[in-house]
Amino acid sequence: MSKSLSRLWIIIPCYNEENVLPITSELFLNELNDLIDKKKIAEDSRILFVNDGSKDKTWNIICDLAKIDPHYIGISQSRNRGHQNAVLAGMMEAKEKADITISIDCDGQDDIAAMEAMVDEYHNGNEVVYGVRSTRKTDTFFKRFTAESFYKLLNAMGAEVVFNHADYRLVSSKVLKEFAEFQEVNLFLRGLIPLVGFKSTSVYYERHERIAGESHYPLSKMLGLAFDGITSLSVRPIQMITMFGCFVAFMSFLGIIWAIIDVILGKTVQGWASMTCIICFFSGIQLISLGIIGNYIGKIYMEVKHRPRYIISERTWENEE
Repeated sequence: MSKSLSRLWIIIPCYNEENVLPITSELFLNELNDLIDKKKIAEDSRILFVNDGSKDKTWNIICDLAKIDPHYIGISQSRNRGHQNAVLAGMMEAKEKADITISIDCDGQDDIAAMEAMVDEYHNGNEVVYGVRSTRKTDTFFKRFTAESFYKLLNAMGAEVVFNHADYRLVSSKVLKEFAEFQEVNLFLRGLIPLVGFKSTSVYYERHERIAGESHYPLSKMLGLAFDGITSLSVRPIQMITMFGCFVAFMSFLGIIWAIIDVILGKTVQGWASMTCIICFFSGIQLISLGIIGNYIGKIYMEVKHRPRYIISERTWENEE
C-alpha cells in the first residue's frame, strides 16, 4: 500500500460514555469519510472504540454501531483498567493492522478536524504528531492554573512531556512496533511515547467544552496521574530526598558543634517549644520521604509480577462471526 493511502485507525477509549457516544461517533465517521474522499487515507480505515469496562450501555452502543457501518469496530476489556491501559490496548490491537493510529477521547472536546493536519504531517515524514492545545481560554482560572502547573511539574521532575498535550496524537505503526517493547505496567503514555524517539512534530488546536456527560478526570485524578508520571519516568524525587538528607545532616553537624560550645560556655538552657518543633518537623520530613520511597518500591513490586496490562474479552468482529 502506498504511503498516500495509509490505513488509519482512530482509537477512542470509552468509559461510561452512553450519553456522548451516539453524538461523537457520527462526528468521527464524518471526519474519517472526509479523509477517505480526499484520498489521504485508505478506504479500509477504521474507528476503533475501546470499552474500558463500562458499567452502562457503552458496549451495547459500540456493538450496534459496528452493525450499522463497517468502519466502526470495537474491543472490550474484561474489566476497567483505566484510560492509559485502554489507549494502550487500542494501539497494540492496531499496530499490525494499521499504518497510522490517532488516539482521541470520546467526549468531543478535542478538535476532530485536526486529524487532517496530523495525517498531512505524517505524509511529510513525521512518525509521531502531537495534538497540542493552542489556548486554555475556555478553562476556569483554577483549571488553567492546575493544568499548566501539572505540565511544568512533570518537566521539572524529569518527565519528558509535551506542554499542553494530553493523549490526542498520531503514531505510526513503525513507532508502535518499537513501543511494544516497553513493558511497563505503570503507564504514562504522554511521557513514554517521546522516549521511543523518531521524527515528531505538533499540531495546534482549540479545545471545546464536553458535548455531553461528565468529565472522568477531576482534580484528584489529575494529581494522581501527575504523581504516576513522575514516579514512573523519573528518579528525581529520590535524588531530591538524598540532597535534602545531606543538607539536614550538615545542619545537624553544625547544631552539634553549637550545642558543644553552649555546654562549654555554660549556656545549656533548653526550650521545650523549640525541641518540640524540631522533632515534629523532622518526623514529618521522614514520613514524607518514606512515603515517596515506598511508592517507588510499590511500583517495582507491580512491575516484577509481569501481570498483563489489559485483557480483551470481546471484539465486535468476533460477534459478527
